Amino acid sequence: SSGINAEWPLRPGSFSKVKLTNKLNGGGQIMLNSLHKYEPRLHIIRVGAPDVTKSVTSYSFSESRFIAVTAYQNEEITGLKIKYNPFAKAFLDAKERQDKEGHG
Repeated sequence: SSGINAEWPLRPGSFSKVKLTNKLNGGGQIMLNSLHKYEPRLHIIRVGAPDVTKSVTSYSFSESRFIAVTAYQNEEITGLKIKYNPFAKAFLDAKERQDKEGHG
């Protein structure tokens, strides 16, 4: 989230609404590849100063590393994903198609 320097001490940054996807569909989502490992990083870029003093500071969060998964072999895990993830529409659509075809 961008903000004026004076606002940072007063208002903490929040990433609670970051949307991850495995398909390019715009809308400000972050695209990930299935079965790849990721580690969130925060880059703070100093701007508005002479080019000589511009700098980038990066922070990584190793405790939040994860592997992106887009398909599950276990029906119970798929059910939990559908139940608790409001963005799991693709899983729900696939399950409905499978049930209609008599495979579920």
